[in-house]
Amino acid sequence: MDLSSLKPAKGSTHHEKRIGRGQGSGKGGTSTRGHKGAKSRSGYHTKIGFEGGQMPLQRRVPKFGFKNINRVEFKAINVSMLQELAERDNLTVIDPNTLIKAGLASKNDLIKILGDGVLKAKLEVKANAFSEKAKAAIEAVGGSVVVL
Repeated sequence: MDLSSLKPAKGSTHHEKRIGRGQGSGKGGTSTRGHKGAKSRSGYHTKIGFEGGQMPLQRRVPKFGFKNINRVEFKAINVSMLQELAERDNLTVIDPNTLIKAGLASKNDLIKILGDGVLKAKLEVKANAFSEKAKAAIEAVGGSVVVL
């Protein structure tokens, strides 16, 4: 047996329907498109979402909400995660590169440190933003906060 002798199992494939190849084939004449009308012509195309004249879904459903173009999206990291990271890797300084290597953030993320959890390690933390609670927790154990 070799690659040239491989073929699908018997009965698993069907022949392509050959349309528009004369009356004798049974698929000639209208070529399975029915009689007349736009759908029988070449180049036929309806608008996306067209429902035969019924009011389309995207016009029936009301618009709502808005996107704030000035929104700044931060990647939130809790103080408890910093503690785990410091214990695991024996760190004293945590900066965005450390968090990226740990898989907690990607290189384009703005990082905000939040105050959930308990911090025991004395750390120098560098990030784009800090919550009041996180800042207090880091400074309470003798650490320092650097806003980038």
